[in-house]
Amino acid sequence: MAAAGGAHSHWTSRFAFLMASVGFAVGLGNIWRFPYVTGENGGAAFVLIYLGCAFLIGVPILMAELMIGRRGDAAPPIAMDNVARESGRSSQWRWVGGMGLLAAFTIEIVYSVVVGWVLWYLYKAITTGFADVDALNAEAQFTAVLGDNWGMLFWTLAGLAITGLIIFAGVKNGIERAVTIMMPLMFALLVALAGFNVFAGGFGEAVAWLFTPDFSKVSFATVLAAIGQAFFSIGVGMGGMMTYGSYLPRSISISQSVLIIVIADTGVALLAGLVIFPAVFNYGLDPAAGAGLIFQTLPVAFAQMPGGYIFAVLFFLMLATAGITSMVGLVESVNAWIEEHYGVSRHKSAMIVVGSIAVLSILSILSYNVMDELRLGDRNFNDAADYFSNQILLPLGGLFIAIFAGWFMRREFSREEFTTLGETGYAIWYFLIRYVVPPALLVIFVLGVTD
Repeated sequence: MAAAGGAHSHWTSRFAFLMASVGFAVGLGNIWRFPYVTGENGGAAFVLIYLGCAFLIGVPILMAELMIGRRGDAAPPIAMDNVARESGRSSQWRWVGGMGLLAAFTIEIVYSVVVGWVLWYLYKAITTGFADVDALNAEAQFTAVLGDNWGMLFWTLAGLAITGLIIFAGVKNGIERAVTIMMPLMFALLVALAGFNVFAGGFGEAVAWLFTPDFSKVSFATVLAAIGQAFFSIGVGMGGMMTYGSYLPRSISISQSVLIIVIADTGVALLAGLVIFPAVFNYGLDPAAGAGLIFQTLPVAFAQMPGGYIFAVLFFLMLATAGITSMVGLVESVNAWIEEHYGVSRHKSAMIVVGSIAVLSILSILSYNVMDELRLGDRNFNDAADYFSNQILLPLGGLFIAIFAGWFMRREFSREEFTTLGETGYAIWYFLIRYVVPPALLVIFVLGVTD
């Protein structure tokens, strides 16, 4: 089916598609959060439960989103509309695609500021290497960052400029070229940093933290954490995967690609744990420091470890790469829709999307200081944006995608898209997308809005 804005661009290789998809899925949050959640919930026991949830929930919903994107051959709202009409259903399903775009745009407003912090800390690592930084200095340094609105704005705009240039150049010359360089670079940096930690100390403790199964820590809450991690960590429900699916040639197997994406996403997160947590354990730091682990805790370790200057530079370069590739996917989903829906050039749509995010990111920046007391309910702007996108839009969007793919899209169309799946494999997917994924996402949604 044709998109409203004309023929779509397509990935020139499966490698480019996989690098873009893994880059989108692997963000700043799951690089520090996944290893920590793993350690707190029984190590290898949690990993086994997570993998089960990933294959029961993450794989089916990701397959559905990519399938709809490719079948609809357009940005998410138009793709949903195209496939719904083809199946004899209401065009109102386009609003599910619109929810994904709204989630991506909302997330990007806040996320671009955090990526700006990473770039700023990369600059600090290059210029100072965090020499002589102790716990008090690190905390004071990060507090100073949060109080420097002009500094945060500069580095936020720097991250958006890099993202905008990639989007501006197009699918082949921009996104493909960027991810086929940046993602192998990120993998290489992760391996190199993990290898460094083998000799730097704390590696054994990190391996025990991540990979020693402790089934005494496994509870119903552990299973819920695994379900949530399986859904949120692979990047579905925010339009990016559906947009990337619309660029996917029919010669590339969706099911095989999805398995690679989920395994790579999990592998990167665990490898990141072997980069971060050896330093944490070796220097007696707090593994539960959350986002502050990156900006307040690790600089203390960098200041003390042999070769800390090089480690710090490479670490923040790796983190910046993960942040930018995720931003590209978030921006591209909105950009593709504006380009197609309004019939404008990619260059113009890229400037519109990046420019509007840049303006609205000021609200996020100010919410860390002067606007912190301005509340929406009991939340400041950043907390409200996070709640609206992550607790409402993403699980509801994923839920409606699963319901559409399992109950409203004509079965023969989904069967046509999964040509490499045997009858048994397709039957398993169809059962999961109808009877397993919707209840799981409903649980995620209910827990999110009631917590």
